[in-house]
Amino acid sequence: MTAAVTTTAPGGPVAAELPFFVYGTLLPGEPNHDLFLRGRTAGERPAVLPRALLYDGPGYPYAIEGHGSVHGTLLVAAPGIYGELLGLLDHLEEFLGPGHPRNLYERVVREVELPAQGASDGGESVRAWVYLAAAAVTRSLRTGGVLIPEGRWTRSGPSGDRGRNPGGGER
Repeated sequence: MTAAVTTTAPGGPVAAELPFFVYGTLLPGEPNHDLFLRGRTAGERPAVLPRALLYDGPGYPYAIEGHGSVHGTLLVAAPGIYGELLGLLDHLEEFLGPGHPRNLYERVVREVELPAQGASDGGESVRAWVYLAAAAVTRSLRTGGVLIPEGRWTRSGPSGDRGRNPGGGER
């Protein structure tokens, strides 16, 4: 499920077909899952992003580095469409390239934990692409954002507008 990472730039050669960790409207049952992922995944499994915090956003969440955990799903691209899916998600997440000043999110490689699936399975850790809030967004969240303490996003909650924005980001 893992591979060596050779690029993080949109449009560049795709040598590392890492899975994707999603935690917002790309989750199964959420609006962007059907719009962007239906028929494009070969596998989906519950997963946890350690050392991260989850913040409420206008219709979608943002994960940032921190002392907590974010719950989500690990997605594996269907055979033959990895490059297409990577480009689609980069566009959706408004990721223009590493460190680009107009990024809404940064696509980074992180270790994601897969919970045990049986009594003999102790779980495992997998490297995956994760879209974390870009630097300017992170600064704003740390000073005035609404933390989701459990690290688990759902459309219902205090913001009242979750799920209304069908495009962009972990939206």
